[in-house]
Formats: sequence, structure tokens, C-alpha cells
Amino acid sequence: MLLTVVSFLVVIGVIVTLHEFGHFLAARLSGMRVTKFSIGFPPKIWSRNFGQTEFQVCWIPLGGFVHIAGMVDESLDDTVTGAPDEFMSKNPLQKIFTLSAGVMMNYLTAFVLIAILTVSVGVPDPQGTAVGEVMAGMPALKAGVVKDDVIETVEGRAVGSWEDVVQAITAARDTVNIGIRRASGEHVEFAIPTQIIPGSDPPRHVVGIAPKVVFRPASPGEAISQGGLFCWRTSVGIVRFVGDLFGGASSVKDLAGPLGVAKLSGESAREGGDAFLFFIAYVSVSIGFLNILPFPVLDGGHIVYVIIESIIRRPIPSKLKLYIQQAGMAMLLMLVLFVSYQDLLRIFAN
Repeated sequence: MLLTVVSFLVVIGVIVTLHEFGHFLAARLSGMRVTKFSIGFPPKIWSRNFGQTEFQVCWIPLGGFVHIAGMVDESLDDTVTGAPDEFMSKNPLQKIFTLSAGVMMNYLTAFVLIAILTVSVGVPDPQGTAVGEVMAGMPALKAGVVKDDVIETVEGRAVGSWEDVVQAITAARDTVNIGIRRASGEHVEFAIPTQIIPGSDPPRHVVGIAPKVVFRPASPGEAISQGGLFCWRTSVGIVRFVGDLFGGASSVKDLAGPLGVAKLSGESAREGGDAFLFFIAYVSVSIGFLNILPFPVLDGGHIVYVIIESIIRRPIPSKLKLYIQQAGMAMLLMLVLFVSYQDLLRIFAN
């Protein structure tokens, strides 16, 4: 329990601090006055003033905020005086740069962590068609496939690489015929029922096996490449999930709230430092991506304000922004409460 709490605080603390630091740094580079830098939400644990900014740490560790003078944000402060160092006094590019800097910092964090892990652990190199893992509860295990089996044929066709194996099984129907050479040299044929990956379009069939791999040293170029690929693939996965939500293939019940993230934080920490850093990278991209969505309260919602004001060539009334922010905060709070309730159901079900 203690490890779960500590690991959750580390995950959220690192991601939120770096996200808000991105906003803070961009605002200062753009000549904006930052009045408050908060990790967590009030009540306060600690605060101190440095220059014109009050830095504070608060008791509710579910986010944070940087309040820029003259900006209607999570603080719901609608004071705009027209001073040159206020948010509303800057040009659209400066505003968008400042608003998107937190998301950019989230992606940079994930990119750096994955690059470091790639250098530290190495690059996985599949060992031909040898099976390295047979997943619990999956059809391959029930059929009798074991670790170190070598797959020679799928649906009667010879396979020379793990990619060939994946493509052949993915394209299979309800049952796939696999020819295997055992470590003893014995050749065995299996007819294995397949499972479809939920939400895959077109349907992708799996049987629950993973390749046997060794890790070779990674070059700097490969580390950079892996960092970029991780950010891209994670973002594409989130886009697909959001699409499934609107298409009905997934449900908001599948979302993880604070309790779910805490549980996963503890599990990844128990698996070791590499798994924990990988989890931080994944959550960092997820939070960054969600923050750029055009929803009130989120960074993307503020960017929408800037775009609209650039088109109509006048500010949206502060009172209207305030009402929109309040409505957005209420909806976001209801969503957090709902997914937290689902987290509790999953925790007690296990």
C-alpha cells in the first residue's frame, strides 16, 4: 500500500511539475508575468514567493496550474488590466506557444525517458520464430505451446521471421494451424482457437505468444528513434481509443481514474525501475495528449479561445470565459468522480 501511494505521488509529481514548468518557462520567454506556480490543488502545504511568482505545493495531488496575469484559467480569476506583461496583451503566437508548452514538455519527458531506457536496456532482437513467452489464460497455453518452441509453419506455410508469424496469425480465422519444432527435435501440429483484439479494425487475431528476444546495445540514433516512435505510437493508440469511445466500441468505463493510475503505478514500481520509468513515459504522453484536446479548462480549450479571438479580432468577454471554465470544471469533475467509481469497482472485484 505504501509503495503504491509513494509511486503514485512520484508519477504525478514528476509529470505535473514538468508540465507546469513548460508553461512557466514559455510564459517568461514570452514576457508574461506568472503570479502563481502550483503543484496540486489547495489547500496549501507550502508556499514561497520568488520574484513576482508564488510557488506552492498543495494537498490535492490531482494536477497543478500556472496562473498567468490577465488569463482566465483554473483559478477563475477574470482580472484583465491591459498591462504589457499580461496574457491578453501578447500576440496569438506567443499565447499558443505558452499554452502548448506544457504538452510539449510532457512529450519531451517521455521522449527522453524512452531514449534513456533504450540506451540502458538495449534494443530487442527477436530470435527467429522461437517462442519466448506463452501468456496465461490464452489459447496457445491451453493448446500446449511452451517456451522455446520454434514455429516452423502457420496454416501450412513456412515462416522465417516473427513478423511472418504475426502476420499469418493476425489474418487467421477462428482457428489457426501452427507447426512447431520442440527443443527435443519433435515436430508437433496444433489447431489453436484465436481471440480477436477488442476494437481492432480490421479484426486482428491472436493466440497469446511473444517472441524470444535478446537485447543488443543501442546506438544514439536508435535511442532517438525509439523515443520518437514511442510518442507517436502511444498517441495513435489514444486516438484510436477516443475514436472507439465515440464509435461505441469502447466505454468510459475503460478509462483509468486517479485510483487506477495509483494501482498501476504501484504495480510498475514492483516490476523494477525500468518498468516504472516506462510507465511514467506512458502517463506523460497520455496526459499531454488529453491536455491538448479542445475542451474547456484544458490547454486545448484555451488555444481555441485564442484562435477564435484571432478570427473575430476582439477578445471573448472575460465573464463568458469564466462561465465556460466553470462548466468545463464541473464536467471534468463529474468525469473524474465517475472513473474513480469504476476504479473502485475494479479494485474490489479483484
